[in-house]
Amino acid sequence: MKIPIIRGIIERRILVNFSVDPQVLARVIPAPFRPKLANGKGMAGVCLIRLAHIRPKYFPAFVGISSENAAHRIAVEWERNGQPCEGVFIPRRDTSSQLNTLAGGRLFPGMHHHARFEVFEQDDRYRIALNSDDGQTHLRIEGHTVAELPATSVFRSLKEASEFFERGSLGYSVTAKEGEYDGLELRSFNWKVQPLAIEKVESSFFDDRARFPDGSVSFDSALLMSGIDHEWHGREAICCAGNQ
Repeated sequence: MKIPIIRGIIERRILVNFSVDPQVLARVIPAPFRPKLANGKGMAGVCLIRLAHIRPKYFPAFVGISSENAAHRIAVEWERNGQPCEGVFIPRRDTSSQLNTLAGGRLFPGMHHHARFEVFEQDDRYRIALNSDDGQTHLRIEGHTVAELPATSVFRSLKEASEFFERGSLGYSVTAKEGEYDGLELRSFNWKVQPLAIEKVESSFFDDRARFPDGSVSFDSALLMSGIDHEWHGREAICCAGNQ
């Protein structure tokens, strides 16, 4: 898929992170991907992102569009043409934008499902909920900014967590064609994260015990980014496990 370079502002991005048993996580992701580990644990989660002024790179900002979006993400590694690669596998994208839903898999990489978002942001407090129209995705988080990661996090420092997720800038998304995954790279020009203390988290994806048996997954941490100037660059699709 050849798309123009897309530019805009990430007004708010929250990464809600879960640590997962690597063997369980390996069953959730397709070849050629395998779990990328952080101190022995698989990492997965949801990116809750509000985009503004999204438009082709050389268009003026006022023609851009805005939307709330959620992407379920799994940190992965793989080889392509004999070279090691890392990024995220995205099994599900949800969006408030009907345009994104219609254009997903055509103009925008990956399938996008329409969802209803409820967002509350005041000072350092955040409450976000979403429910998809098809009933497949429910998510709710409540939290506030803090200075440090939870003591229970698999990451030993905020710097370690920031670097881990910054390296996951290349994402491959599920498409309408089985075994074909659209590639999209996020280039952030002012990457900076701060921790969120999460008081409540609900996730239909990570609470599914058929997918993640008891004891195989637990909430790890959450990170906040705000006011990030960025670009999206389309990347060559991965088509089936054998086309690497």
